Parts: sequence; structure tokens; C-alpha cells
Amino acid sequence: MPNPFFALGRPTFMGNSTGNGHGRVPLEILDRNYPEIIDLPPPRMRARPRRIWPAITFFCLTALMTLAAGALIATSFAANVEPFSGNESLFAIPLLPFQHPGMLLLGLPFSLALLGFFMAHEMGHYLACKYYGIDCSYPFFLPSPFPFGTFGAVIRIRAPITTRRALFDIGVAGPILGFVVALPLTAYGIAMSKVIPGVQEDGGLIFGFPALMKIFMAMFHPGTEAKSLLFHPVALAAWIGLLATALNLLPLWQLDGGHILYSLAPERHQRFSLTAAVALVFMGVGYWHVWAFWGIVLLILSLRFPHPPPFDRWESLDASRKLLACLALIIFLLCFTLWPTNNLW
Repeated sequence: MPNPFFALGRPTFMGNSTGNGHGRVPLEILDRNYPEIIDLPPPRMRARPRRIWPAITFFCLTALMTLAAGALIATSFAANVEPFSGNESLFAIPLLPFQHPGMLLLGLPFSLALLGFFMAHEMGHYLACKYYGIDCSYPFFLPSPFPFGTFGAVIRIRAPITTRRALFDIGVAGPILGFVVALPLTAYGIAMSKVIPGVQEDGGLIFGFPALMKIFMAMFHPGTEAKSLLFHPVALAAWIGLLATALNLLPLWQLDGGHILYSLAPERHQRFSLTAAVALVFMGVGYWHVWAFWGIVLLILSLRFPHPPPFDRWESLDASRKLLACLALIIFLLCFTLWPTNNLW
């Protein structure tokens, strides 16, 4: 029978038939009946040839859309109004490169900051996979016509995760490397933002400030109310990066936080994941409605596609990795806000 192991959502098989009409015995049975052979090495899998041109094509499309979005955001910033609340229409983003290509240069600060963050995050995962010899795709950027020109970036892991340490390192590398890039972007963006009384209320768009942004606001704009701060384009890119980091570090399903949680306590992952998903639903009732949407989606995914175990589930984590888990928790608390924005477009 096929091995019920999955590599991040992709089924993996243990090889050919045993010769008696049945497939190879799952490791869960071997664990109980033949404990002396539980340390069998993982099967060698031939890496699929990767084509780089799809990743380059998607990156170029994403760069074009983020440049267009950044140009409109920069125009709003120069006019001292919230993004897309002036004469610039949200739906003008996909048309801007064709109607006013010269304006795209205005979008460079926003585009470079946002793409730099997502590239750092995904390269953290990619390099960790390469370190452990785990086959994965190149980072794929996801273009979007609005509101900010991208839905982020992803990589696809195409082979089983070998050990709990490998799972932990792959899960934690992306958020940490992304945060290292987001930290100076946040500081610079907040420092360059403008203080205009009531600017967010006048524009109808109010941003929630994660703890890290509040720290830099106290440093560069002491005594300023959050609703009176007009984001510089780099600050808005950093805000998106911090929100993406917080979402990825949620301790459930196969998110980065879910990988970290599974590597720390695999036997508790499913229960904790379901609890966290239900908590998101309740948060959506009292705070940001999108939390309820994500809670329902992640609850269904957690029930339908449980986290796949690494090949070696018995390897323990050392003290340094447990410290990194604490660092990931601190990063989550610095990036998370109950109420990101009052407007979803």
C-alpha cells in the first residue's frame, strides 16, 4: 500500500511492491512490530529538472504590478492623502504601465522594499532546503492587479522533509530572514512618514500598527497618534511585510509557525492547530473580519490535510533551536496586530 507520508501536501510513495501483491509496509507498523529498523534511511528521489523561466516571468509581472501600485501610492503620499483615496483609482493599477509608463519610476521605493522582503523570506526557505538536500522549486512571485500588486511569493517543496531539525530550520528560516530585511525598512519608512492630523480618518482608511511600528513611531514621532501618520511608500511596504510575517507565523496547519510547532511537539500539533483556527474565527467576530475567513479556511485545511510527519519523527531539537523558536515567537508578537485595517477594498 502507498506510504501515507506527504511532503507538504504532496503524496510520497515508499517504492515498489513487496512481491506478494501488496505495497511496502507503512513505517507506523514497522515502528510497533520491528523497532530495530525504524532508522531506515529515506528513499532516494531523483530531483525533477527545474525550469527557471516561469519563476522569472512571474517575478517580472509582479515587479510591473508593484511598480504601478507604488507609483499611485507615491502620488497619494506627495498629495498628503491616504493611498487610493484621491484621484487615483485602485483599478488604475493594471492600466498604469500602458497609459503612463514614465510614472513607474515613482513606484521604485515601494516595489523594491516589498519585493526585497518577499525575496528574503522565500530565500530563507529555499536555502534551508538546499542545505538539507531537499528538492524544492525556485521562489514564485504571485502578481495581483490590486491593491498592492502582489499576493506574495511561495516555493514548492517537492520531496519529503527528512528530520524534525530539517523541518524546524526550513520553517523558521523564512520568517527570520524576512524580518531581518523588514526591520530596517520599517525604521526608515516610519522615519520618512508624514504627520498630518487626522489623515487616516479623512481618507477612510485606518491602519492598525503592530508593536514594531509603534516602537519606531515613539522613536521618530513621539506623541503622534497613529491615525495622524501618513505612511511613506516604504513604510507601507514594511507594513505589508510585517503582516505577512505574522500570518506565516500563526502556529497552525502547514504555515511556517505550524512547521515550527510540529517540530517542537508533533503529538500536539493537530489539537493546537484546530484550537488556533477556532480562535481566529472568534477574533474575526470582535476585531478584523478577515481573521474569521482565515480561521475557517485553515480549520478546513487542518482537518482535510493534517501536517505530514518528517521521515524521522524521533529526532529531538537541541537547545539552540529552542532558543530560535523563542525568537520566532518574539518576531510574531512584534509583527502581529489584532486589527490590521478597517478597509479590505
